[in-house]
Amino acid sequence: MTRYSRMICLALGSAWLAGCSATELPAPEVPRAETAAPADYRRLLKQYATPHGVRYAAWHQNQEDLAALDQVVEFYAASQPPSDSDAALAWYLNAYNAWILHNILEKYPTKGPLAGSPLFFHGKNLELSGRRMSFDHLEQTIIRKKFDEPRIHFALNCASESCPPLLTRPFAGPTLAEDLQRLTVRFINHNPQGVVPRGNTIKLSKIFDWYAEDFGGRDGLLDYINQYQEQPIDPDKKVEFLDYSWDLNEAEA
Repeated sequence: MTRYSRMICLALGSAWLAGCSATELPAPEVPRAETAAPADYRRLLKQYATPHGVRYAAWHQNQEDLAALDQVVEFYAASQPPSDSDAALAWYLNAYNAWILHNILEKYPTKGPLAGSPLFFHGKNLELSGRRMSFDHLEQTIIRKKFDEPRIHFALNCASESCPPLLTRPFAGPTLAEDLQRLTVRFINHNPQGVVPRGNTIKLSKIFDWYAEDFGGRDGLLDYINQYQEQPIDPDKKVEFLDYSWDLNEAEA
């Protein structure tokens, strides 16, 4: 529970304390954010996120920067997304990625998000706008349903080797479309975990399997991918899916 949650629980009185510690919070009045990310988040990502993973070991050793990340997730716990649609989606994407980083660093060293934490994505392990929820709820019920934007799957980072790399700066409303386009093109064309031609077969990330409906259904996967492919794929190729590695996306210090 974050400091913001504890303040709400105390304000409600002792009769509510037990419930606040274990169940979803009552809907509080929280201010609407004016920006998609606090300033410190940009500095932290620039310092620790790389195109090949996150420098968790170095981050974990820096108590000042761990505290700075605490303040970043507090920002999302204690505010609502901006009113502008692009800024709101950027806010949600940043919140998801920041909470992933926060929760991984809390249990670091670890072999990956699921190591010792089978409910990492399905337990109420984050707080957003004063409510406890799961990463699964944030992704499936809020981000996917509210914005209907398939490219979010190349922007959300689950701290795993097979996940698209974390953007090395926060998302922002004015540059969101450009960033989503760039991340999608990069994952489809230049990532060995994304799209891999092998003879008469095309191997795709499990992301395209799990979220096929977002990409036009199973019969439409190659049509979707060819919108971003630098060398279009023959639609008659056989589609198979790559194994998904949940090992931690750790970069060398």
